[in-house]
Amino acid sequence: MLLLGAGIFCATAMAAPAHGAKSASVSANEPAPGDFVGQDTCATCHEEVTKGFTSNPHSRLAMQHGGTGVTCENCHGAGKAHVDAGGDKTKIFNPSEATAKQVDDKCLSCHQGKHSNFERSAHGEGNVSCISCHSVHNSGSHEHLLKASQPQLCFQCHTDVKPQFNMPFHHKVEEGLIKCSDCHDPHGTFQRKALQTSAQMDMVCTKCHTETAGPFVYEHPVVKTEGCTACHFPHGGPNPRLLNRANVNTLCMQCHSPSPNFTTAGMPSFHNQAQQYQACTICHTSVHGSNTSSFFFNSTE
Repeated sequence: MLLLGAGIFCATAMAAPAHGAKSASVSANEPAPGDFVGQDTCATCHEEVTKGFTSNPHSRLAMQHGGTGVTCENCHGAGKAHVDAGGDKTKIFNPSEATAKQVDDKCLSCHQGKHSNFERSAHGEGNVSCISCHSVHNSGSHEHLLKASQPQLCFQCHTDVKPQFNMPFHHKVEEGLIKCSDCHDPHGTFQRKALQTSAQMDMVCTKCHTETAGPFVYEHPVVKTEGCTACHFPHGGPNPRLLNRANVNTLCMQCHSPSPNFTTAGMPSFHNQAQQYQACTICHTSVHGSNTSSFFFNSTE
């Protein structure tokens, strides 16, 4: 046992790196303090970029830390080699010539905490880098340093969604009442289509449509299992209330149709859909859920 223990100890000692070797290799890739020239030096050549940078959120963050926080070189790397080479572009990190992965890694080195799901998002996996939507230097007055205001920025890529907001019934996105980011998180979530997440998955809808949120004594199962989009278009459609069927009876009969386990035989005639009687919701008004009726009948609740 002593020989075996001694052998394991020797093997471990030989395999382990020398003390301080790891820290030395890491520090070798980090610039020395003397490699930084300061943002004033950058401004001598890049005056057009730094002219309006005092109002930039990154600049304000630097000022909060006595001018030693986020400066030009925090994003572009140490500038001494770039200056000594007379402005050689290969001696500095230039996001416009870098890969999407390199740009994202640079931005996420600070913004990882807030956008931890970006790399697994549709934008991250599709090589849509941060600077595809954000402009650090020339964003103008747009919120979050966006290149353009919502929804025009989103429509530049999501051309299939834009026509939906021109339908007769639609969410007022182009009118400016709501924004794409009110429902979607472009930096990624654990939901499909980057929907904003919560404990109740339809909260993205019910935070505005509070009357449908519940909880109800008698719940409509489809609301919990399929969600709002089982019956409604999320962006816009040709039907009132954004229903995905023109006739509300047709919508209900997708689930409540005659089958070997359910038949309309012997029921009152107004359940005979072939005779085009009144809509289901004339009687079953509380279709999202009810506190008084398991059949969602009209009530005074």
